[in-house]
Amino acid sequence: MPSKYNSPSRFIQPDPRYKSILVTKFCNCVMQDGKKRTAYKIFYDAMDEIGRRVKDREPLEVFQAAIANVKPLIQVRSRRVGGATYQVPMEVKKKRQTTLAIRWLLEATRKKKGRPMFKRLADELVMAYRREGSAMSTRDQVHKMAEANKAFAHLSW
Repeated sequence: MPSKYNSPSRFIQPDPRYKSILVTKFCNCVMQDGKKRTAYKIFYDAMDEIGRRVKDREPLEVFQAAIANVKPLIQVRSRRVGGATYQVPMEVKKKRQTTLAIRWLLEATRKKKGRPMFKRLADELVMAYRREGSAMSTRDQVHKMAEANKAFAHLSW
């Protein structure tokens, strides 16, 4: 039986407007109940909103910078040694960094209520681009946890 870590990933079609695989992955995570067209509409409306707010850069550049800013470099994983469980800091692989960044951005966006989804998404992406907002605070908390548990780094496997 093949290992789940070495299995080839499925081919993902780039999105129609920006021809970016990252945008497709993001829209697949935005999507609920299989409504991909609605997810793309939310994302593209958010990008148009970002274009109106951030004049000096292209919306796709702002999106990519926001994802890059939210990506965690290190995280803690539970490791059982003897009878005790330790929080061991470990580096995060590239694919998981992107996945966590997307997850945290959407989680922060969905927590806010009262406005259309595309405006909330645009807000969160612009804040992440400026290194502010809920997704960035989640990243900072993860980094602080890893820093606090640096003493257990020798237990990493």
